[in-house]
Parts: sequence; C-alpha cells; structure tokens
Amino acid sequence: MTSSVIIEQLKRERILDLLKEGKRLDGRGLYDQRTLTIETGIIPKADGSARARLGDTEIVTGVKIQPDKPFPDLGDKGILICTAEILPLADPGAEPGPPNEEVIELARVVDRGIRETEMVDLKQLVLKKDKSVIGIFIDSSVINTDGNLFDTCSYASVAALLSCTVPKYEIKEDVPALVEGQRSKPPIKTIPVSVTMARIGEHIVVDPTADEEACMNARITITTNSEGNICAIQKGGNDGFAVEQLFKCAEIAISVGTKIRKRLEQLM
Repeated sequence: MTSSVIIEQLKRERILDLLKEGKRLDGRGLYDQRTLTIETGIIPKADGSARARLGDTEIVTGVKIQPDKPFPDLGDKGILICTAEILPLADPGAEPGPPNEEVIELARVVDRGIRETEMVDLKQLVLKKDKSVIGIFIDSSVINTDGNLFDTCSYASVAALLSCTVPKYEIKEDVPALVEGQRSKPPIKTIPVSVTMARIGEHIVVDPTADEEACMNARITITTNSEGNICAIQKGGNDGFAVEQLFKCAEIAISVGTKIRKRLEQLM
C-alpha cells in the first residue's frame, strides 16, 4: 500500500469521525457553505463578466453576445451556450488540450441549470425567425480548485449574465447590423441557484471541499429557480442516496439557494 493511499484512508477516517460529531475539517457545520465572494465587470472587453470564489475555489466567467443562426429546430429562440475549462495552473491534474469528461460535465450542469430554469427569455432574442437570432456565449475558466466546481461556476455564470448588457441589432437586407450606442439588459425571468451536496458515509454535507469529494460516496447538485422550484438535478459519485436523503437534499437546496439568490439579486 502506497503512502498516498494510507494518507487518504487516514484523512477519510478523520473526516468521518468529525462528521459523527456534526463537524468538518474546516470548522463548518454540515449544511454551511464556505465564504462566497462575487465580483462583476472584471473583463472590460466582454459583454458581461464575473469572478466567483467559494472558499479557495475560484472561477472567472465572461459573456460574449453576437448574432448567430438559430438551431434548426429552435428558430423562434435565441442561442445560449456554456463552456468551461480548467486551467493547468488551477489544479496539478489539469492538462491542456480537449476537455475531459469532468470539464464537459461541469459545462453541461451549469448550462442545464440556466436553461431549465429559463433564466433568459430566449424568445426575446430573435432578430428574424428561423434566420437570425442573438447568441449568448458563456465561457468559464477555473483559476483554482478546492472542490465544488459546479456551484462556483454556476454562480460566476449567473452573475456574469445578470451584469451583462445586450447590444442592439437590426435586420438590414436580411443581415443583422449593430446599432451603435444602444444596449439593454438581457430578458431575465428568474435567478437559478445550484447547491451541491455530498454523501460521506451516512452524512450529507453542503459545498464539499476537494478533501471531502475525494472520500465521498455520492454527490448531487440541485438547481432551483426564484420560486423555489427544483428545475435541474445532477448526480455523481459511485453510490446513491436513500429516498429520505434525497428529500433532505431537496430541502437543503431550497433553503441554501434562497440565501445565495439574495446575493445575486443585488447584481441586477
């Protein structure tokens, strides 16, 4: 048995011992998030941008808005696409090149949370039905990792959207043309908030750190809208949740989500 395996086993035992007492390695309660800070307007050339820090996990997101062709089966809606990358400087295990499964899942979970809550009214972003629409492209870069990339990336993406402005375009001779000097806020309908929880043994913890993720049995991310309705769920890990644990996770997601949403509402 290697020294790294022994260290991980000892760390897991320490985490489990603390959880039995309702404690965690960093002193938080089981359902407490780490300190969240959000800054907007950090990328001058972007149409919107934000930096979110959740503990030591840090993500920068930029929004680019431009005319585009609609998807073939969605000619009456604008485009919204989320992408993500983990920079090599953010994590020793990150490598340059095409995104791996972890990065693809990160982008999809954030995209689904924004899309399924219908945060942006995409029908208001149509310039000419079936021909030309406005596309919103949300790109996130992980600057530092210490667990729970899903929530940090989601908060950065939502904050960047809330703080962005949309250029005005007009159709001239079937071609979208920019109207100089005219911008507006995006058609925001609701504010999605994701809350990620991990099951370690029989204990549920909110906002797991990298150490907690390394020894978790299962993970779940639940995204709610401003009405407190659950709109998206993503499960991860090698194991599952009991029914009563899922109900508890739903309650936690709604409660914690309400607190985070109040922070995000200040950006509108």
